[in-house]
Amino acid sequence: MRTHLIRGVLALAVLFVMAGPAAAQSVIRGRVVDQAGKPLEGAVVSIEATESNRRAEVKTNRNGEFMQIGLPSGRYNVTATKDNLKQAQPATISQGTPVELNFQLSPQSGLTPEQIKQNQETQALAQSAIDAMREGRDEEAIKLFNELVVKVPTCSDCYYNLGVAYSKRQEYAQAEASFLKATELAPNSADAYTGLANVYNAQKKFDQAQQVSAKAAELSGGAGGGGSAEALYNQGVILWNAGKFAEAKVQFEAAIKTDPKMAMAHYQLGMANLNLGQIPEARKAFEGYLAAEPNGAKAAEVQTFLKQLPQ
Repeated sequence: MRTHLIRGVLALAVLFVMAGPAAAQSVIRGRVVDQAGKPLEGAVVSIEATESNRRAEVKTNRNGEFMQIGLPSGRYNVTATKDNLKQAQPATISQGTPVELNFQLSPQSGLTPEQIKQNQETQALAQSAIDAMREGRDEEAIKLFNELVVKVPTCSDCYYNLGVAYSKRQEYAQAEASFLKATELAPNSADAYTGLANVYNAQKKFDQAQQVSAKAAELSGGAGGGGSAEALYNQGVILWNAGKFAEAKVQFEAAIKTDPKMAMAHYQLGMANLNLGQIPEARKAFEGYLAAEPNGAKAAEVQTFLKQLPQ
């Protein structure tokens, strides 16, 4: 169970993947009430992505309700503010899965002065850790997050962020231990399993990478199974790096079926088809890349392939 005090600032996610999948869109909605449970009209709800500078802001209606649509998949910090009251919560947006967050704004009247001081110190430490990570000061971030897990041993987000920071420094043993602890504390965290898969993939432990990547896909797919486009794509990348082109092709096709606009899935499908000697299928996949992202990073390379491949 995450500690409520700092959960609002411990949602930083810097996904350490082989290539970036296209963003999907979804919805955040919810309600803001006061200490007595009455709706708060005009409360400001700010929604900030932890992986980019993307930010959105909405106000609650007379019923205290808010809704923001058109958000790409990813991890966010959502903060509700009214007058001098504020509450923050993390949110993970997935394709086609609305997220509902409810806020109750109230002063810390039930806490002793010592508890308030401890809370403020922990909150400040958490914010410093995230600021260091955002600014690329990974060594400092690692130090601060390690201090946080001493104070809050059940903080799964702290361990996740440690895994990310260690991965960036290629300190894979520490990254693995951190992600494993995050999965222990938050067994349904697809992000933690994805981070673990990337650690194994970077070390060419492809069988282990495939196993935990499948778990990430299962979790991100929810009760219906199948997995998100991002998770399916990541599975394909792992299989591709292991030289399992036919199996990778299946995953890239599944990712495209889930999100037809995922340009990199089209590109990797084209490359898999090339390695399998399936030229017509490769042409079709590369054309799909250009349709999804005509000016993308791989556009010039894809255009060269299309000129060279037989009709």
